[in-house]
This record gives sequence, C-alpha cells and structure tokens, in this order.
Amino acid sequence: MKKGFIFDLDGVITDTANLHYIAWKDLATMMDIEIDLAFNERLKGISRMDSLERILVYGGKENDFSLAQKETLAEEKNKHYVELLQDLTPKDLLPGVTEFLSAARDYQIPCVVASASKNAPFILQKLEVFNMFDAIVGPSTLKKGKPDPEIFIRAAEAINLSPKEAVGFEDARAGIEGIKACGMFAVGVETTESLEQADLRIKKLNELSVGDLLQK
Repeated sequence: MKKGFIFDLDGVITDTANLHYIAWKDLATMMDIEIDLAFNERLKGISRMDSLERILVYGGKENDFSLAQKETLAEEKNKHYVELLQDLTPKDLLPGVTEFLSAARDYQIPCVVASASKNAPFILQKLEVFNMFDAIVGPSTLKKGKPDPEIFIRAAEAINLSPKEAVGFEDARAGIEGIKACGMFAVGVETTESLEQADLRIKKLNELSVGDLLQK
C-alpha cells in the first residue's frame, strides 16, 4: 500500500510552461539565438542552468560566456519569469488538483512537491495551495537534476518514506525516468508528450481515485 504522493509542479499542479517559454525566448533573442515552442519542449523538467546550457549549445554559443556570466543570464531569465508569475491565481490550478489534494488530506496521505523550480514556494502561495503540502524539495538542496532520481528520493525522505512507498506524478520524460530509477510508482500526466515509461498514464488528476491509487 502506498503512503505518500510526490508531485512535480509545472505541468502537474499548474502550467506555467508558456511563461517559462516567454522568459527563455526573450533571453535567447537578447543573445541572438532564436528558439521556438518545439525546442522549448527540451527544457521541460530540467534545471535553470541546464536549460541555459541547452539554449547556448543550440545557438552555437556554449563557449561564449563564463560561469559567472551564465549565472547572471539565468538570474535575468528568472527575474523576468517571476514578473510574469505575479498574475497567477487559484484559477491557474490544473483540473482536479484541488479535489485530489483534498482527498489525499482526507486519507491523511502526506504530499510533497519535487520541482526543479526555485520558485515553487512562491508559485504554491499564489495558487493558494501551499498549506496542502507537507514539504517542498527544490534544486538548492540537490547535487543532481532530473532525470537523476535524487529529488524523488529526498522527497520521500522528507515524509519518512522509502521511494517504493510513494507515488510520483510527472509530466516530463526526465521526471518519469527519475521516478522509475528509484523504484517509485510513476503516474505520467500527459500534456504535450507521451510518457510510455509511466506505470499509469492520465491527462488530468481528476481521472484518478486516491483510494485506488493507494492500492498500487
């Protein structure tokens, strides 16, 4: 029987992918690199610095900046992204999220957010669901990013569980790989890509029964 739920944030709880895209596209344009929505799919689920590296490689500029300059660029992107987040409200929660979290609380099942975003606490507060999570695990405490399983292992530890006792929810292949790599049951929330590796594939959280999922 499963005893905890671990959620990616973007694409599972809310969808700020378009805001990320706007911020990355504006930064890329500033560096004379043009990216499109298809390329933006390559940035799903990975860290800010890894995203920047991919953009620089794509534009043939991977050797044009020092580490300090890259950190400044990443911070500029984040500042722009946070500005775009100011208008986020509970209306931006994806379908079924509030109901699913409420049902988990009724079952006394702890919930954790495991996100590559350093802005997760701010986003959850804007969505007014911050208090529905028992812990948030973000990149500042990690050595490796997704698809490495470290973030999911740490998330399970945050609620005193082994990975096999938890269910992980992800919308990106890198996240599903990380969930599976630590032996956790994987629910793939398919938004823009097919997640064949997932143990269970859905479009929205309102397709799930908490009671049934705990029996997996």
